[in-house]
Amino acid sequence: METPQKVRWMQDIFGEYQRYFTFLKKVARHEFRKSWFTRISTPILEKAELFERWVWEGTDIISKEMYTFKDRKWRDLVLKPESTAWVMRAYLENFIDEPQPVYLYYIEPHFRYERPQKWRYRQHYQIGAEIIGEIDPVLDAKMIYMWQSILDSIGLKWKYTLKLNTVWTQKEREKYIEALRDFFSNKKQHLDETDLFRLEVNPLRILDSKNPDTKELIKFAPKITDYLKKESKEYYESVKEYLDIIKVEYEEDHTLVRWFDYYSHTVWEFVDWSGRTQDTFCWGWRYDELSKLLWHKNAVPAVWFWMWAERLIESTMESWVQLKNKDKIHLYFIQLGDDAKKILLPLNIEARDKWLNSLLSLGTPSLKIQMKKANKINARFVAIVGIMEARSGICQLKDMETGTQVEVKIENLLSHVIEKIWDENLDFYSPTKDFIIVEPKEEIL
Repeated sequence: METPQKVRWMQDIFGEYQRYFTFLKKVARHEFRKSWFTRISTPILEKAELFERWVWEGTDIISKEMYTFKDRKWRDLVLKPESTAWVMRAYLENFIDEPQPVYLYYIEPHFRYERPQKWRYRQHYQIGAEIIGEIDPVLDAKMIYMWQSILDSIGLKWKYTLKLNTVWTQKEREKYIEALRDFFSNKKQHLDETDLFRLEVNPLRILDSKNPDTKELIKFAPKITDYLKKESKEYYESVKEYLDIIKVEYEEDHTLVRWFDYYSHTVWEFVDWSGRTQDTFCWGWRYDELSKLLWHKNAVPAVWFWMWAERLIESTMESWVQLKNKDKIHLYFIQLGDDAKKILLPLNIEARDKWLNSLLSLGTPSLKIQMKKANKINARFVAIVGIMEARSGICQLKDMETGTQVEVKIENLLSHVIEKIWDENLDFYSPTKDFIIVEPKEEIL
């Protein structure tokens, strides 16, 4: 029987890749907390009707990409392909009476049966944030600034362009959509099959075409800015003004659109300079009408932003951004015999309590095999304790960088190693520092 293999276009995350993923999550969480966001985790499963009937009707996500199945009671369920609808559903259930707006973020796995391509996995992680319950152009600018800070902090500064546009409100879009339909209806001979389908379903999607002929036609197509009403124009101008105030550079792109009816006002993307078809680091837009599609009686203003974690991880790695390896072993204990184990087991625990990354070699392999392992894991120091060392209270300490070896009293071993590696290399993180111990109040008799 063949060894089991992972499902195609899923991935195991470990080693160096996992370190970059952890780094990205830490940077994102830090930025979110600075901006008063709290974390939300929504279920991996949701009722399929939430999307099929309302949210993504007529899109490729519904027709080709969703993982759907029936449970034991024959209910149609779907694996989460994105989080916004999930978060809005959670907001309507739990947050609508809380002080507004509500700031939420998530780092979640998502599932789409997509065409295999670079940076796109069928199980992928999205890092996203939502501000729900209030409409104000300053919130859009705040969201954009926060995501720019994340990109800069993971080593991608000066490697992207922020593109900005507006899609106004649903009523305003209707006239523009009709103008696009009239324009492209006379030029069908230049459209490919995909764009012809878009023309019938939603002409706005033609503006996102990758077809070179269509992109050339778009240059002469009606412009979005010609159809802005006063209120929408003022909103868009305010967003740009706030971005200027906080010194966020942007480039207006009037072909940048989102085609769902519940989208409104500001849309934006951070794109790299690769020239590839898939050049977007992250996306954001306002979606003030989504709540009504989820059977809520009123529109709930909201703005969001999200990114594919894998896209950023691999871009960061390709940018030669080096990370400190906090898993590097400072002290590796080699034992030869039960007497040595009895000494080194508590010493290994004490080393960890003193913030030394230490590892005790177990089993009964030879000194040669244990030294090979120490080399393979790049241990900084190796402490060797055999039968004679255990009896005399002395160990052999080898510096793996210099190749020198000295005798050190076992009772002085940890302080000696700490002095050699310096305090800044110690791992001082402890989750117990987050504990708050509250003394119980005495009952009044």
